[in-house]
Amino acid sequence: MPVYTNIHDLKDEYRRRAPRMFYDYCESGSWTEQTFRDNSSDFEDIRLRQKVAVDMTGRTTSGQMVGQDVAMPVALAPVGLTGMQCADGEIKAAKAAEAFGVPFTLSTMSICSIEDVAENTAKPFWFQLYTMKDTDYTARLIKRAKDAGCSALVITLDLQILGQRHKDLKNGLSAPPKLTLSTMANLATKWRWGLEMLGTKRRFFGNIVGHVDGISDASSLGSWTSEQFDPSLDWAKVAKLMEQWDGKVILKGILDAEDAKMAAKLGADAIVVSNHGGRQLDGALSSIRVLPSIMDAVGSDIEVHLDGGIRSGQDVLKALAMGAKGTYIGRSFVYGLGADGQAGVHTALEILHRELDLTMALCGETNVANLGRHNLLVPEDFEGRWQT
Repeated sequence: MPVYTNIHDLKDEYRRRAPRMFYDYCESGSWTEQTFRDNSSDFEDIRLRQKVAVDMTGRTTSGQMVGQDVAMPVALAPVGLTGMQCADGEIKAAKAAEAFGVPFTLSTMSICSIEDVAENTAKPFWFQLYTMKDTDYTARLIKRAKDAGCSALVITLDLQILGQRHKDLKNGLSAPPKLTLSTMANLATKWRWGLEMLGTKRRFFGNIVGHVDGISDASSLGSWTSEQFDPSLDWAKVAKLMEQWDGKVILKGILDAEDAKMAAKLGADAIVVSNHGGRQLDGALSSIRVLPSIMDAVGSDIEVHLDGGIRSGQDVLKALAMGAKGTYIGRSFVYGLGADGQAGVHTALEILHRELDLTMALCGETNVANLGRHNLLVPEDFEGRWQT
């Protein structure tokens, strides 16, 4: 059995096991992938302040995200097509998150449906909503999430239209995969993945198939989804969606201070500083570089979370010390899922927790709630390097 000591070990195994189109879907960004790369590399500009002769006993990483107790301030981000990375992937990831004590967020574009995940878990999970032109479908989707007992609605604001993702276009990304000669040649080398997929009935977008008239196969599904993202989404529509949900709401995709202020004004419970993993506007700043300006803008008016580029527990600590109250992992948990299913997701969470706890101790802290800028050494131009 492989020994996984860091997230990159899981990534290496994931790459060996996953079909190329789904690996590329996860491990890529839009256009030149500059923002995708910066999301991770910008964490490296932040250094840590080591403290010694501090009592390190009695440490805790536990906290809360939107009022929910968490074993550490890390949630599994919504990731589309997770059930193509591993058979029944959303169910396995949700069960791993539940066992560990962190939130799981189900994507609208999941393979396993809301009901599938609810039937296989014991605790409420979060549901991420993409707004569609078909408002009746969107309303039904919100009701289904309510009926499943989802405890928070995560409304994604930065995908009204798709960013240009070259690898997905070249691979002909679809669920299930289109059987071209190139695809079949690659799938032939991924026999373990293939055997697992043969053992499940969940191979289409479970929140769409059977819930939209006229969707019967992969071709009709692809045509519908490509045309359905709502380019007219504005703050008035966001407010209406929040009214429909009437519960905890997290607004995801905030990169601008004025947008953060508007989210707080609308009464959202939290925002997620995120650039969609570098998969939308290439050339946008990394999430961690934008975080300070967002904190300056909204302060304690709204709970601020960060998504993007987290590949270690040290990254988690840096985000928390910069002001975030919670963090999200997408690729990091997908690496674990593709490497070893539910156990791999649990391993990814264990790795992040161990690194967070150890780094916290060496920084002289015993509680994540006490982390702050005093734990960091940040370059003078980190926040102001790019000026408008």
